[in-house]
Amino acid sequence: MKVRPHILIVGGGYVGLYTAMQLRKRLSRGAADITVVDPQPHMTYQPFLPEAAAGSVEPRHVVVPLRRTLKHCRVITGTVTGVDHAGRVATVEPSEGNPEQIGYDILVMAAGSVVRTLPIPGLADVGIGFKTVGEAILLRNQVLSRLDVAASLTGDDPETAAQRRCALTFTFIGGGYAGIEAFAELEDLARYAVKRYYPTLRTQDMRWVLIEATGRILPEVGVDMGAYTVRELVRRGMDIRLNTRVDSMVGGHVVLSDGDEYDCDTIVWTAGVKANPVLTETDLPLDDKGRLRCTAELQVRGVADAWGAGDCAAVPDLSSKDPDATCGPSAQHAVRQARHLGDNIARVIQGGRATPYKHKYVGSVASLGLYKGVAQVYGVKVKGFPAWFLHRTYHMSRIPTLNRKVRVLADWTLAFLFRRDVISLGQLQHPRAQFERAAR
Repeated sequence: MKVRPHILIVGGGYVGLYTAMQLRKRLSRGAADITVVDPQPHMTYQPFLPEAAAGSVEPRHVVVPLRRTLKHCRVITGTVTGVDHAGRVATVEPSEGNPEQIGYDILVMAAGSVVRTLPIPGLADVGIGFKTVGEAILLRNQVLSRLDVAASLTGDDPETAAQRRCALTFTFIGGGYAGIEAFAELEDLARYAVKRYYPTLRTQDMRWVLIEATGRILPEVGVDMGAYTVRELVRRGMDIRLNTRVDSMVGGHVVLSDGDEYDCDTIVWTAGVKANPVLTETDLPLDDKGRLRCTAELQVRGVADAWGAGDCAAVPDLSSKDPDATCGPSAQHAVRQARHLGDNIARVIQGGRATPYKHKYVGSVASLGLYKGVAQVYGVKVKGFPAWFLHRTYHMSRIPTLNRKVRVLADWTLAFLFRRDVISLGQLQHPRAQFERAAR
């Protein structure tokens, strides 16, 4: 290895950002060159996306700019399309311009995950994802704009009534963290808006449907808390369909495996993630789920100078009694693995040895709307306001940089002092539409 190694970090999400920050903290200036490649110029703190969609947090405050945060690192806004680790070279396609070959000495695969989809007719045409800040803004505008549409449809004829029902029907597919939190937060927002600003609508007019293919939701918080969550959502008038699949959604006409059919303007897909497919364009070993095979030290198994962590890596879970268990795809693992990964790489560069990553399970927290939540922390089950407070406290401690912590705290303070902002900025979806019409 060179005296001044070049470390290439593929991905600027949780793992990429925290690893680069930890390396800069542990290594002296000039001890290594660090390059971070990501399609976006920022890292998105995804646990805050539901609150950004609901208007509790400003969307800009849930993203961390890479160039500002990773000083003295080279940041490339582009996509890694292939890695030849044997030759220590990666192919990068910048956001504009021609692809280039980048040589490196040490590789960190932190490419994360992408949305896992299924071949359901109509999904690609009408489905909305929930993994980026852009999708959170889109979903907020979509929900509020549907309320505006429904309030503007004043006729009593069957066709108008059907259009109103379609506008006020919201379907979420997937009962994991992302699905449940987005489902609950946006229903809470819509309920607030209808009660205060839409006198021609009633909360009973809205239909919120959650579709989950398995028999439970939020498995991370345990069976009891998952069951409590179902009861709480049903009490709010929300429709929870367990052991149910979506067979079709062509044109917004949803067909379920239980025989139910209905029309819906808003369909949100949050049914899990899978390892980034860029891993298949490398010469690194993968498991049957397409993840990097890694050791407990976060090194790619059997490969020198290659490391991995986060959603794209199969890292042994040393806290589990199952010898084949691997760490799940969660922000909690990603942040802790990244810091440990940065420490391990620094140790190796300085002539030391890498140490295994062992995670002590703290618990899980989930928000169910303003002042509502569920949590299981160190085996203690919490619900309602205390769980919601734990959710906010934990994620406040985990979002990177003091700048973002202060901004999010300011958002929460203003939201507490003033009424919720329920403005739909629908023009963001087509910002040039009015100008184009005028220019014709």
